[in-house]
Amino acid sequence: MTGATGAAGTAEIALECWGDFACWSAPYGKVERLSYPFPTPSAVRGIYAAIYNKPMEFYWQVTRIEVLNPIRYISFKCNEVKKKVKDKVIYADEERTQRQTVALRDVRYRFSAVICPRESFRGTLTQLNEQALRRIRGGKAFYQPSLGLRQFVGYFEESNHERPPICEDMDAGLMVYDIFDLHDFEVRKKARPQLSLYHAVMKQGVIEVPPYDSPEVLKGEALC
Repeated sequence: MTGATGAAGTAEIALECWGDFACWSAPYGKVERLSYPFPTPSAVRGIYAAIYNKPMEFYWQVTRIEVLNPIRYISFKCNEVKKKVKDKVIYADEERTQRQTVALRDVRYRFSAVICPRESFRGTLTQLNEQALRRIRGGKAFYQPSLGLRQFVGYFEESNHERPPICEDMDAGLMVYDIFDLHDFEVRKKARPQLSLYHAVMKQGVIEVPPYDSPEVLKGEALC
């Protein structure tokens, strides 16, 4: 739905997303995963990018996250492999380990985001919005969106704004905003992460996300 407008004055694209499980873990929680109570803007941007993404032409700016289902946790252990496959074969039986995951169950969200064209883009914003909506309405994606972990499949559709958010307030403190510089779209062999944080507050089930260039977003230095 494109009735609302974002901070940049452009039309918002609202997306409803749901799944059986979700785990929005912090990047430093690699061993024992503990999910945030709601998604990070970075994770939401990844869901939009899975559906429609042209990094050389635009980036997605998340404006709002709405929690539609009650926040419920579930805990379980998974058998995982400790090493990555690189140059030589690894044997799962020798490298297997059990890791604890505290995830969310039966999740449903409504996301709102706007398309922010790059300065070098020569088309129109209307073209980008229409292409994004066609893909959302047709259920198309470059790859299946996931809810934090690849095994937690996310389903999506254009939001009709019928479902109300939950009636709950929460101060989640400093939360990861993104792990990359949204203005850096250079193609490299190795990723160049740049962590940013923001103060995440949920009011009546709604989290308002400030623009990436806002002083409310705390940015660190890029890690080469």
